[in-house]
Amino acid sequence: MRADEETEIVVPAGGSVRQLLRVSSDGGPVDLGAVDPRSTPGLPAAGDGRGRKVWARRQVELIGAGLGRQQEMLFAMAAAGAPAAPASTPSRGGARLGRGRPGRVLLVLQAMDCGGKDGTVKRVAGAMNPLGLHIRSFGPPTRQELRHDFLWRIRRALPPPGYVGVFNRSHYEDVLVARVDALVPERTWRSRYDQINAFERELVDGGVTVVKVMLHISRDEQARRLAQRLTDPTKHWKYQPSDLDSRARWDDYQAAYAEALGRCDTDAAPWFVVPADRKWYRDWAVAHLLRETFEGLDLGYPAAGFDVERELQRLASGSGGG
Repeated sequence: MRADEETEIVVPAGGSVRQLLRVSSDGGPVDLGAVDPRSTPGLPAAGDGRGRKVWARRQVELIGAGLGRQQEMLFAMAAAGAPAAPASTPSRGGARLGRGRPGRVLLVLQAMDCGGKDGTVKRVAGAMNPLGLHIRSFGPPTRQELRHDFLWRIRRALPPPGYVGVFNRSHYEDVLVARVDALVPERTWRSRYDQINAFERELVDGGVTVVKVMLHISRDEQARRLAQRLTDPTKHWKYQPSDLDSRARWDDYQAAYAEALGRCDTDAAPWFVVPADRKWYRDWAVAHLLRETFEGLDLGYPAAGFDVERELQRLASGSGGG
């Protein structure tokens, strides 16, 4: 490892992470079995064992600092009402900027239980300014939420203009849990794929940049993490007996994910599958996904809406009060 690799961001090997981790689908179910949860696509050579972990975590810190600057520019442009750059042509793996102004970025995280959603939020999103973050988790719908369309609570949770939003679980629960647990008739959850695509298209057209990530873990890794939660008293709060009920339906959930990823992967709102058995790689990959997404938005600090020199003169002359 070169000395400069400890202080500079090293780009992924073999292409952008957005290209490497974008799902491959023709609209049919995605073959999740073809994705090794312990693989490390795009990871440059960085030693073995612990050396790779230490290197990757340092890289996440460096990327996080850059994300913080991009986040600030996003907020500044929204606050100033600055127009966005023209929308780029959608392409597989490429970022797309919505019409109007940059507005918002929305990171959607989905995973099986113990997949690492909380850890990803803590280590990747946590590197940004919390004042510009809008993090929402979605559990079973409340009675009030059940009285509305399934997207009602999602719309209410969208980040304000200028913010980076993170959904820990999302509207996809309504084609995952609702399907596996037969909470609604099949015709209902099947109709939701088109509704979700239309909703996400609406978001993108309104200036929301959507990044959807499935954290893909293996059944064996899930068992190991569940055992940790059961044997460590400090992690008992993370465990629910229903976790084992869901685990018993592993194959059903994998099939539900495979279809949801395939049916709802679009150029406007793409799906990325991140191998997540190795937590340090998971964080590295998601950090790069966000870095590449922000770079595709061509953000910058807005020009002053006043005469800077005049204000400096006022300040020097004491006319600004004090």
